[in-house]
Amino acid sequence: MTLRTSEIKRKTKETDIELKLCLDGSGNGNIDTGIGFLDHMLTLFTSHGRFDLDVKCKGDTYVDDHHSAEDIGICLGKAFSDALGDMKGINRYADIILPMDEALILCAVDISGRSYLGFDASFPTQKIGTFDTELVEEFMTAFSRSMGIALHIKQLSGINSHHIAEGMFKALGRVLRQAVKISADNGDGVPSTKGVL
Repeated sequence: MTLRTSEIKRKTKETDIELKLCLDGSGNGNIDTGIGFLDHMLTLFTSHGRFDLDVKCKGDTYVDDHHSAEDIGICLGKAFSDALGDMKGINRYADIILPMDEALILCAVDISGRSYLGFDASFPTQKIGTFDTELVEEFMTAFSRSMGIALHIKQLSGINSHHIAEGMFKALGRVLRQAVKISADNGDGVPSTKGVL
């Protein structure tokens, strides 16, 4: 089987990002975003998705973490889109309800070619360490738009901001792992009555 891979380089006045992705990996990550908490989240995402992911970002974190978080989301979404290629034989849909201690997260995805984010969550705190919790939604927005997917994330319960965010990134990794998987049951066609995604 040919491995589905992508390499993205994106440089702006705010960020300089190099990213490599293999969909058919084993969960190995080499992640240096310049943001400790985002490194942790992407490591969890990579491990639970069984993707191989290298990310290096030099960003204007002296301003805040916003530009880096958003631009990494853009690059990661683009990498998934590129690595999927013609999308023949993929499952396309996947969902999970994932517990992380007291937090319970619903996550569902449709690799549809149409961008949409449904994000229903309430973080008890404005920060996790130095990381602004509002940037979780910013990351997910950038990622879903760039990949061209319908992504729904709903917090069913949770009182700890770290647990809520961690549940989201673990759940996203696991649903994407299932959605991008090529299955013999799907044949070699694109999973759409339109014939394209």
